[in-house]
Amino acid sequence: MEKTVSDIKRIAILGAESTGKTTLSRSLAMRYQSVWVPEYAREYMATHSQEYSAEEIVKMAKLQFAQEQEQLRKANRFLFVDTELIIAKVWCEDVFGACPRWISEQLQPTHYDLYLLTANDLPWVADPVRMNSQRRDYFFNWYKRELDQLGFDYAVINGRYEQRLLNAVKAIEKHFGES
Repeated sequence: MEKTVSDIKRIAILGAESTGKTTLSRSLAMRYQSVWVPEYAREYMATHSQEYSAEEIVKMAKLQFAQEQEQLRKANRFLFVDTELIIAKVWCEDVFGACPRWISEQLQPTHYDLYLLTANDLPWVADPVRMNSQRRDYFFNWYKRELDQLGFDYAVINGRYEQRLLNAVKAIEKHFGES
């Protein structure tokens, strides 16, 4: 029987800055011989001004979603997504005091099968697009609150480096009943 896009389980990785989302996404894709979707906002912010608007965040979110749809066709069992709309929503609300309608309307329909919320137990690593080294707990708690309010299935992933990957694998296996 041939696999279809609807057979693919979508797993979103979210968390505060510098909590290993990209490394975890890449490592999980390798472990499960599948693909992952990098965070488009990092690419965008690296090539644009640090000044941005809510409309640009919507544009980044739409481009992220388009990349996700493209990778979904290439995925094997799981698609790992480094960052998704909850982060865009929180980002807008934190910076602009409100969330654009498109993001709010897309949150429920773009539901993932599982969210992996990365804990703040990795050391901060500075880079040109990161700006919230002192607010990681604040954002972690906000993301957790959003997941709870939306009723999405999630697991908090902690541990350093290899242990973090093993904890994510355990959460995936537990959620999907696999070993």
